[in-house]
This record gives sequence, structure tokens and C-alpha cells, in this order.
Amino acid sequence: MNQFICYPKCSTCIKAKKYLEGNEITFTLRDIKEDRLNATELRNLHVQSNLPLKRFFNTSGLKYKELQLKDKLATMSEDEQYELLASDGMLVKRPIFVDDTHVFVGFKEVEYQKLLNV
Repeated sequence: MNQFICYPKCSTCIKAKKYLEGNEITFTLRDIKEDRLNATELRNLHVQSNLPLKRFFNTSGLKYKELQLKDKLATMSEDEQYELLASDGMLVKRPIFVDDTHVFVGFKEVEYQKLLNV
């Protein structure tokens, strides 16, 4: 089953959700603020995505800036980064859409079209 992990008040998440619904792609919705991803889930998504771990951080978010993570991430181990991401859903880049073969982080309509064959 497809999973759509988002923060419902996020404008990018709203656009992505409308795109998926408009293309009749079914999914279960998970509110990342209320139902955070744990470190194991984040590790699995990271491995499946083949993306750099930094892509999972919401670099434009207030929490990221408040914690000055731009300078700190390079000195942190992957395990420390997973634990940090798991500690606060607002640190995680969103939305995350997961299907049987892909993990999409963020929303770019062209990427969704290409990989979902829409």
C-alpha cells in the first residue's frame, strides 16, 4: 500500500496530495507531526531512496535553522542524524511518498509523473 507522509498544513504537501488524488493514486496518510517516523523507519526509507541522508532534513524549516544544523550535520554520525530526525517530525523534509519501488522526498510534479507513469 502506498503511504503519504506529510504535515497537513504544509502547502507543498497539499499540492502533492491533490496531485495524487487527481491521478487516482491511492494511499494511506500519515501526519508526520502527530505520528513521527522512528529511527528504523527513517533508515529504511533512506536506504530505499538512494538519496543522501541530508535530503531527509527540512533545511528551510525553523527548527533546522534554530538548531544550526547546517553546521552540525557534517560532524554527526548517521545514527545520530536518524535519531535527531525521529525526535521531531518538523525536521523531516516533506512530503514523503512511498510506493512499492520508490521513495519520493519533497514534491516535484515532473518526478512524480515520470516515476509513477502518470
